[in-house]
Amino acid sequence: MMSQTRINCPRCRTPIQADVEQLFDLNSDPQAKQRLLSGGVNVVNCPTCGYTGNVGVPIVYHDPDKELLLTFFPPDMGTPVNEQERMIGPLINRVVDRLPMEKRKAYLLRPQAMLTFQTMIDKILEADGITKEMIEEQEKRLNLLRRLLSTTTAETRVEIMRSEEKLIDEAFFMMLAQLAEVSMQQGEQRTAQALAGLQAELLENTKLGKELKERSDETQAAIRSLQEAGEKGLTREKLLDLIVNAPTETRLTALVGLARSGLDYQFFQILSSRIEQASGEEKTRLLELREKILNMTRRIDEEVQKQMDESNKLLEKILGEPDIEKATAEQLGEINDTFVNVLKSELQEAQQQHDKERFDKLQRVIKVLQQASTPPEVELVEQLIGATDEAGRRKILESNSEMITPEFLQLLNQLAVQSETEGQPEEVVNALQTAYKSAMRFSMERNYRKN
Repeated sequence: MMSQTRINCPRCRTPIQADVEQLFDLNSDPQAKQRLLSGGVNVVNCPTCGYTGNVGVPIVYHDPDKELLLTFFPPDMGTPVNEQERMIGPLINRVVDRLPMEKRKAYLLRPQAMLTFQTMIDKILEADGITKEMIEEQEKRLNLLRRLLSTTTAETRVEIMRSEEKLIDEAFFMMLAQLAEVSMQQGEQRTAQALAGLQAELLENTKLGKELKERSDETQAAIRSLQEAGEKGLTREKLLDLIVNAPTETRLTALVGLARSGLDYQFFQILSSRIEQASGEEKTRLLELREKILNMTRRIDEEVQKQMDESNKLLEKILGEPDIEKATAEQLGEINDTFVNVLKSELQEAQQQHDKERFDKLQRVIKVLQQASTPPEVELVEQLIGATDEAGRRKILESNSEMITPEFLQLLNQLAVQSETEGQPEEVVNALQTAYKSAMRFSMERNYRKN
């Protein structure tokens, strides 16, 4: 839970307001770990000298699933041990009070004191199976990315790529893609363009990059060939022709993966018939091709079945919890398209079996997923335009004060302008314009109070 406190700026000592969060309890807030690991908590901005940095405060971290209760007290505060225990004690008591009796275990009596903030982060990551070695490898990749971005000539970048090729693995490309996506979302066009340009150079000048480029190109070619064949009706015979004439192993793999549903018993009958009619080297090639396709489809089916089994197991685990909404929220990171398909199938089955209790539980899971898929900014806009008066809008704005940023105001203004230019109903246009004015007024008043 975040609270505002008054502190002195670490640089100029001017008193400033700071948003401080000390308790990160995954039992009551599943998103707490992500906030802590992001490094975006307990950051202060001094309007006088421009200082931006973290403020040192005592922290308690609790993960009941991994039986972790960690405490951190900034050494530079110089607080005696007895005083530390007095300050952190109430936070630990809140952790314990929120747990039902059956979940109050021995680890709660032995909170682990972390000497540094980084030690606490390492402990949390270690519990997730992320070792120091893995963190160090990721740091090496990040340093390499910084070097490449800061190098001004293409020739020098190529030299660096060749000398550090061991670090340029799939994890490196994934990190690069994620950073590019974040830059685009935050409107940092120059950074996004620089990352995209670097990615293009890596694809051209590294072994893995060339493999990834070939895989991507062949997949796109496979998609185009299926689309072209489908314009006149994609039959099993046409699909077989595409597969038989695939110019590379990569294209063959892409076609089989994309068209798995069409590779059924009838398809293999047609292939077997063609094998019987062939002779010599052509027959040998088709026999080998059939074996390859069978192995590929078998691996695909095994992977699909594995994912479905895991999703079924996860769904039953969620449905078995007393608080289904909380259990679903805690597992959002594990939920994928396969899980959603399993969920829909189970919902349909429960409806057909007239199992109202299970149907209701499944609906509760779906509701949480629907809420999670709606960006919080959009949800806030919907709340604001749904308010019937200024007092209602004011209450919503105060409850979501941290979200009223320049970016949110820009989004709200864009929606208001867009609704008018698109000729949407007058009540929608008026509601958006009124919401924007209220949010702008609230932001200006808040900034005035801070100054």
